[in-house]
Amino acid sequence: MSSPNRTFYRHYMSLFAKLAFALAVLFISRILLYVFNASMFPDVSVWHMTFIALAGLRFDLAAMLMVNGVFILMNILPFAFSRNKIYRKAANILFVVTNAIALVPNFADIIYYRFTHKRSTGDIFNYLAVNNDLGTQFPQFVKDFWFIFLFWIASIALLIWICRMLKPVTVKKTNTGKFPVKEAWLAFALTAVLTIVGIRGGLQLKPVSIITAGKYTSAENIPLLLNSSFTIIKTINQQALPKMHYFADDARAEAIYPVEHRFSESSDSTLAVPGEKPNVVIIILESFSKEHIGALNKTEPGYTGFTPFFDSLIGQSLVFDGFSNGRRSIEGIPAILSGLPTLMNQDFITSVYAGNKFNSLANLLHEIGYNSSFYHGGSNGTMGFDAYTRSAGFEHYYGRTEYANEADYDGQWGIWDEPFLQYFAKSLNKTKEPFLSAVFTLSSHHPYQIPGKYKGKFREGNLKIQQSIMYADYALGRFFATASKMPWFDNTLFVITADHTSEAWIPSYRTRPGSYEIPILFYRHNSLLKGGPSITAQQTDIMPSVLDYLHFSSPFIAFGQSVFQPDVPHLGVSYLNNSWQLVMDGNSLEWDGEKTTGFYHYQGDSLLKNNLVSRKLKEQVKMELYLQAIIQQYNYRMSANQLTISK
Repeated sequence: MSSPNRTFYRHYMSLFAKLAFALAVLFISRILLYVFNASMFPDVSVWHMTFIALAGLRFDLAAMLMVNGVFILMNILPFAFSRNKIYRKAANILFVVTNAIALVPNFADIIYYRFTHKRSTGDIFNYLAVNNDLGTQFPQFVKDFWFIFLFWIASIALLIWICRMLKPVTVKKTNTGKFPVKEAWLAFALTAVLTIVGIRGGLQLKPVSIITAGKYTSAENIPLLLNSSFTIIKTINQQALPKMHYFADDARAEAIYPVEHRFSESSDSTLAVPGEKPNVVIIILESFSKEHIGALNKTEPGYTGFTPFFDSLIGQSLVFDGFSNGRRSIEGIPAILSGLPTLMNQDFITSVYAGNKFNSLANLLHEIGYNSSFYHGGSNGTMGFDAYTRSAGFEHYYGRTEYANEADYDGQWGIWDEPFLQYFAKSLNKTKEPFLSAVFTLSSHHPYQIPGKYKGKFREGNLKIQQSIMYADYALGRFFATASKMPWFDNTLFVITADHTSEAWIPSYRTRPGSYEIPILFYRHNSLLKGGPSITAQQTDIMPSVLDYLHFSSPFIAFGQSVFQPDVPHLGVSYLNNSWQLVMDGNSLEWDGEKTTGFYHYQGDSLLKNNLVSRKLKEQVKMELYLQAIIQQYNYRMSANQLTISK
């Protein structure tokens, strides 16, 4: 073989070897996600994981080629300058840098997955843009999960090593002095075609997408099959929700699952006295999974939980079989305060629909004279909560800045729960009634610290979070002890829930329905609000339930139902990994947009061992209709900016 041709072939072998190493590192990151989170995939055997990993190569190859598209182009240009030594070194630098960046979410998700149960998607950039705590969070992440950081560094070192081993091949003049033009153009065309086919995931009609993963495994295992680079690239430009046509018109969908609400006068004795205007306080507890609450886990032998105060409050409250509508705080807040679940790949706060006009408890209760405020001890601007609450009509926002005492700063997220909840109680004592106020705690968030003065006071559990759950519960008890002495206490409806769940230890809480189970309770001192858990309730039920309790008569939109209305569907809906879940009447249904992929009686089959698809058709079809009605209305109203009713 002549020298130019030998150099030419060495060049392409070098290119393919580098791409193979980039693919291998992406593949390894998937294996690590499984190894470090194996308890969250109890039904995945070694053999099944082997199949998932091999099937995932299709998505790894697509992601790797998309990430390295410019690098590939630089290497296959059929011109002699593309073999220049400096040019090749520049290409190698690009190769290392782009792959190092692309690997960041893959390695971060090894840990982050246990909190979100999904791969990162395109909304991560919006999330980072509104999160002002990164300066303190990143060093803590590296400290706590240093081994993940080392894996990432090792991967970069491996890529640098392969580039050094396969040094740039330069074109030297031979006795013919000719560059192999024909071979270069042929290789260019062939490599370009193969790259395009690889990015598409094959020769099928449509390119591979996130939903394609459902052909290989069940919805709960899809994150193992995909990689984070792929999911981010595939969702980064997703803006408009598609219009769904499950029903001929939206009126039919509204009749099945009403989202337009107008409450008539009711004589229900559990509601407020007509004409009365009680205050409303909504307490949102960070990561308070149902699993942590002893009183809601009486069937677990010898299990006492980690919330002694919360347990005591349950006996004096109206309690529900609660479900969150999302996996992150940024999804939970709009669900609770605006009746808006996240049924898309982006959370509402950072989505293109954030500018829509929408209802909230604040702007609706403002119509009847309520003052409104939102309290969160985090740094002002955290996750865009201050911007959301302004858009939602809250008149006042109180954060770390307004608290103005850095002695109580936890060094990570914000003000410790105990002093901030005392500040909250005392501030309400100065607020004109009637008022609506929401507070969101933060101490039961990673890194799960508690104040030094309480070292040894709170019991540890199987999960690191559980000691900080006990501290947050203690802070909640101290809040109620203070608030109960204040004049507004008896005239206040308290709604207590969680923003989302945490990682789980008890196996039933690792399943898909179990990973959304949270407490939802209504408490008012010396009232008839007692009993339960009775019906299923979700975060989006809170807004219509509060308005129903207050006999609010104006029309509004909410993707939930009042828990005080017996003749409406009571359910929980969520969206994860391009798959919807509906829980209702002790059953859970999984839907991929076209068909039901899982149907379980989760109350009797807590580990979801028995898939009843097509075996309980009456119940399955009923739940499919509700879910289709919700999806059709959600997509239409989000896209058409129809989240309010014109007065």
